[in-house]
Amino acid sequence: MRTALISLLSLALTSLVAAPAAAKSPVLVELFTSQGCSSCGKANQAAAELAERDDVLALTYSVDYWDYLGWKDTFAKPAFGERQRAYAKAFALRDVPTPQVVVAGKVQASGAKAETVEKLIDAAHLPPAPDMEFVGTGRVAIGSGASPRGGAEVWLVRFDPRKQEIAVKRGDNRGQTIVHRNVVREIVKIGAWTGRPKMYRLPALAKDDDLATAIIVQGAKGGRVLGVLPPGGKSR
Repeated sequence: MRTALISLLSLALTSLVAAPAAAKSPVLVELFTSQGCSSCGKANQAAAELAERDDVLALTYSVDYWDYLGWKDTFAKPAFGERQRAYAKAFALRDVPTPQVVVAGKVQASGAKAETVEKLIDAAHLPPAPDMEFVGTGRVAIGSGASPRGGAEVWLVRFDPRKQEIAVKRGDNRGQTIVHRNVVREIVKIGAWTGRPKMYRLPALAKDDDLATAIIVQGAKGGRVLGVLPPGGKSR
């Protein structure tokens, strides 16, 4: 059994190296937002519209540092604020702005400026992405490619693709209904990537059939995005 499994995984890695071009990697657009942020509603709506595009993977992260204003964000987790702070350090920002959009890990802008974000997406020149493919339900294979100085990281993201409306009852947005799409519920670093083909075991997460899974390969510590594997497919 063990020999058969090793052969299967080796075959998957070999097929990635030799396979013809798969679907082009979508542009990763990450919105950092909060239900307690008075200027975030417009950004949430813009992100929901981006979620309809096939060439974009738009993810919404709720941060918790506005909870003190009187409303505790229903989706926020400390890990999402940590990811935003990594970007702030990479971009040499003095603070973490909200709402903030990060495009391909390379540039950032106010999430409330939809036209600016659209231009950044259209101007995103992505590097050649490594081939990526889910293998069964518990592994992901990543092919060869150029790894940046300082190395790269592989992240697993679990998000809810459904449209969700949250009625805010306290704080600056009291009485408003905030729209969410592609709400990130978990993000986990599953390993390092050095540019060589490698198979990664996905961590055991709480079963939730409503959540979708994506893989992000990017430079370490909030670096540029090298490739994105969207739910249910191959990517290159």
